[in-house]
Amino acid sequence: MIFKINSTFDFYKYSRLFNIISILLVTLSFFLLLFKGLNYGVDFKGGTLIELRVMDENINISNIRRSFLRMNLGDVNVKKFGNETDYLIKFETTETDNVNFIKEIQNKLTKDIGNSYNFRRVENVGPKVSGELLKSGIIAILLSLSAMLIYIWLRFEWQFSLGAIIALIHDVLITLGFFSILNLEINLSIVAAVLTIVGYSMNDTVVIYDRVRENLKKYSSKKIDELTNISINETLSRTIITSVTTLLALLSIFIFGGEILKGFSFAMILGVIFGTYSSIYIANPILRFLKVSPKTIIKEEK
Repeated sequence: MIFKINSTFDFYKYSRLFNIISILLVTLSFFLLLFKGLNYGVDFKGGTLIELRVMDENINISNIRRSFLRMNLGDVNVKKFGNETDYLIKFETTETDNVNFIKEIQNKLTKDIGNSYNFRRVENVGPKVSGELLKSGIIAILLSLSAMLIYIWLRFEWQFSLGAIIALIHDVLITLGFFSILNLEINLSIVAAVLTIVGYSMNDTVVIYDRVRENLKKYSSKKIDELTNISINETLSRTIITSVTTLLALLSIFIFGGEILKGFSFAMILGVIFGTYSSIYIANPILRFLKVSPKTIIKEEK
């Protein structure tokens, strides 16, 4: 049995309100990224990351932070990671002789807190490599947006292409805006999440656009407002089922996946929510603004 929602909801009744909310969110996100920026992790900023586990209950975060600050490693960040006995230490100092560098840190740490600990993971990224990773991440996002633009332009008409790209930019900007205001770390997994958001948002938009295009041929006498509203209602069951099932999986990863997957899953949760929202309240109103009509389809097909 196929789950189906029979809906005749008037989405355009609240269109203006949601458009204002979107403009405010995008504007706020833009200025946050421009003036506050993002909290780049070791992948993009360079430095050393150590995941440490202690076996002595008397060792706490203050002891660990004090010990690392004595080592003159620059700006040191220590926080709990996963379990109560796990800690994540980050600092900007990097060394080419990584083995001896880490041994020296272990020796100094042992003097301060004893040997009831072990390094579970050590990552060392130089400034040149981190710069290249950041550049590659930006290029990957821009290329994906360009590829989507070309695909939609060939698959549909230019008005649909423009609407889809604006919706994508809306989703990516707001997601990054949340990461900026919450000061969440941006690493390679977040770039992967952003690229996935681009694909997910586009998929949602294409499903509705495809139905809009069909209905433009089917109901030639109806206005674009009514046509897009009909199309959204006709695809609503598919949109809700896809979004809810995806969100359930992502929430499970966010809650039970550990600290490493928290950033990725949080970015994806934001992407799914805003991707679903933008396919209805951003992508479709743009068709109305551009005055798409059955004549638009006929002209392109000729």
